[in-house]
Amino acid sequence: MAQNMKAVKLRIKSVQSTMQITKAMELVASSKMRRAKERADTCRPYFKTLHRTLQDIAEENTEFMSVYAKEASSGKYCYVVIAGDRGLAGGYNSNLFKCLEADSAGKDYVVLPIGKKAVEYFKRRKVECVTEEFAEIAGVSVADCFEMAHLLCREFKKGTFGHIQLCYTTFLSMLSQQPDVFSMLPLTDLAKEEPEEGEKEKCRNLILYEPDSSTVFDAIVPEYLAGLIYGGVCESVVSELAARRNAMEAATNNAEEMIEKLNLYYNRARQASITQEITEIVAGAEGI
Repeated sequence: MAQNMKAVKLRIKSVQSTMQITKAMELVASSKMRRAKERADTCRPYFKTLHRTLQDIAEENTEFMSVYAKEASSGKYCYVVIAGDRGLAGGYNSNLFKCLEADSAGKDYVVLPIGKKAVEYFKRRKVECVTEEFAEIAGVSVADCFEMAHLLCREFKKGTFGHIQLCYTTFLSMLSQQPDVFSMLPLTDLAKEEPEEGEKEKCRNLILYEPDSSTVFDAIVPEYLAGLIYGGVCESVVSELAARRNAMEAATNNAEEMIEKLNLYYNRARQASITQEITEIVAGAEGI
């Protein structure tokens, strides 16, 4: 009985230590999330407006002289996958990879991974990576997004791949983060997208480009890609922090419940041990 009580006591101390760690990680995630959410809220209008503007251009352009506005000549896809740097975030990373697998099923594709978990995932599956220079999402800046955009545009022009997709996680609320995949290039893919709910069909406007549509597209598409990638990074960072905070909060609550059960078990075992000792003493006294 004494050995059993000692084991329970050690178990309680172990769970208490784990609970302290999960509580600290929850507080750190909450602190970081406030700043990340402010950045995501600031970027979101630009992210949506930029995507909608290029979609309008794709719908209204009748020339399609730019390489970015032509039907894809290659069936190969390139996925820009934005995952996290660490685990302990519930199903954040696994849900993103499931979304990617569902969208890429049956397609020939390469990836541009952002985040350590994305790099590790594609290395294990031996998927071709365009570059692994952006392995840490925490270190990705606006300049890095422009560098990625120019790299993608160069490879797109060469015909290395004919479609560019962005795979990231959208922050809906503290309790809900939704992985998503949408097309960035070519612009003809944007023109095929259905309008969002509540949007009315617009009259088609004819836009004249100076000096010509090809030159204009070649100048603005890298800016467009960089803006979308940076918006995806901001959304993914705040989603990861929210998922980690929720996971650590659940782990802390589970640890508290486990400690309560262990304390109850320990007290019962201790009470049983005391009762047994009193019984032995009374029995011995009666024998004398």
